[in-house]
Amino acid sequence: MNALYFEDFTVGRRFESPSFAITEAEILEWARRYDPQPFHLDAETAARTPYGGLIASGLHTLTLTFKLFLDTGALGAASLGSPGLDEIRWLLPVRPGDTLRVVVEVAAARPSSSKPDRGIATLRYEMRNQHGQTVLTMTGHQLLRRRPSG
Repeated sequence: MNALYFEDFTVGRRFESPSFAITEAEILEWARRYDPQPFHLDAETAARTPYGGLIASGLHTLTLTFKLFLDTGALGAASLGSPGLDEIRWLLPVRPGDTLRVVVEVAAARPSSSKPDRGIATLRYEMRNQHGQTVLTMTGHQLLRRRPSG
């Protein structure tokens, strides 16, 4: 992908990530380190929960969503970080063996009024599983460099 800058994040533009198959080992390792709840750590215990089996932490799913977007290359040249996320929703559990991909659409973009070298894009994220079901949605705000002149 060519280097993208703020000017390239036009309303309606979409980015689609490569697919990623999540493994039980990844779910367990992440949960052990960051979210050690029984339904993320033990298949037998998880089978007796409302989830009916092992599931990935929602926070794991959230970070994976952003990683998959980074894998598109869209932010490679221009990212200046983010002032935050809004409206994070976990709609379906992510399970071992799921194949996930992320679709991101630019919902809004505006140049900074105080810093002329940058702008901010509002991005709507959807993570989908192998069945096309949406498992996570969120809105992110991305600070982006403007295209260098010359």
